[in-house]
Amino acid sequence: MNFFTFDIRKVFAGILLVILPLLAINMQRNSEEELWFTRPFTWAAGAIQNGFHSFSSGVRGTTAMYLDLIDVKVRNRELEEDLARLKAELGSVTELKLENQRLNKLLGFKQASTHNLIAAKIVGRDLLPDHHTLTIDRGTDQGVKKNMAVITTGGVVGYIFRAEPQSSQILLLTDRYAAIDAIVQRSRARGVLEGFTRDMARLSHLKRADDVVEGDLVVTSGLFRIFPKGFPLGTVTKVERSQYGLSQKVEVEPAVDLTNLEEVFVITETHNLPEPEEKASEETSDKAVQ
Repeated sequence: MNFFTFDIRKVFAGILLVILPLLAINMQRNSEEELWFTRPFTWAAGAIQNGFHSFSSGVRGTTAMYLDLIDVKVRNRELEEDLARLKAELGSVTELKLENQRLNKLLGFKQASTHNLIAAKIVGRDLLPDHHTLTIDRGTDQGVKKNMAVITTGGVVGYIFRAEPQSSQILLLTDRYAAIDAIVQRSRARGVLEGFTRDMARLSHLKRADDVVEGDLVVTSGLFRIFPKGFPLGTVTKVERSQYGLSQKVEVEPAVDLTNLEEVFVITETHNLPEPEEKASEETSDKAVQ
C-alpha cells in the first residue's frame, strides 16, 4: 500500500513536470484560444495574482498612510513649537511695552516732582503674614537711608526701615508696626494711620467728634520730616462711632495697590532737613557772627 502511494506520487509529479511546460508553450502560442483543461489553472493563477496584487496594494496604501501620519505629526509638532515661540515673543513684546509705559509714567512723575527722588525696583517681598515689607534694589551706596519716604505715582507706599549698601527694605503702611501722621483732607481732622491688615490700614487717635465720613481722602500731614505734606495715603471705607466712647474707628483703603508694585520712588531730601532746634541755633549763630 505504501509502495503504491509512493509510485502514484512519483507518477503525478512526473505528469506535472511534463504538462506544465507544455501548457506554458501552448498558452504562448494560442493566447487567444484557451484550452478547456487549462482554464482551472488560469483561473487559479489569476485569483492568486489578484489576491497578491490586492494585498500588495493594501500594504503600500497602509505604509503610505502611516508615513503620511508621521509627516503630519512631525509638522504638527513643528507648528506647535512655532506657535509657542511666537506666543513667548509676543508676551515679551507685550511685557516690554507695558514696562515702557510704566517707566514713561514714572519718568514724567519724577520730572514733574519738586522732590529729589531715587527710582528703585521691587526685588523681594516678605511672605510672612505678620510682616508687610518689600525689598528694593537701591541702598546706602545710592543714597537711600533709614526713614526715607517711599512713594509711587498713586501715593504713599511706606518708608525705609532698613538700608543696606545695595538694597533696602520698605515697611509698608499696612504693616502693624507702621505709623504715619495723617489728616483728613476735607475736614482737616488729624490722626495716625496704622497698619491693620495686609490690604487695609486704620486711622487712629481721632476724637469722636472729628468729622470723618466714608469716601474721605486721607493724606500725609507733613509732620516728623519723613513725608511731604499732602501725599495720598488712602480712602476712608468704614467709620464706626461707639455710643459712649470718646473715639471712632476708621478703616482706610490704601491709595496704592501694594500687592502689584514693581517700581517705586524714594524721597531723599526730607530726611536731610535740619531739626527745628538745629535750624534755630544756626540762625542764631549767623546773627551772632554778623
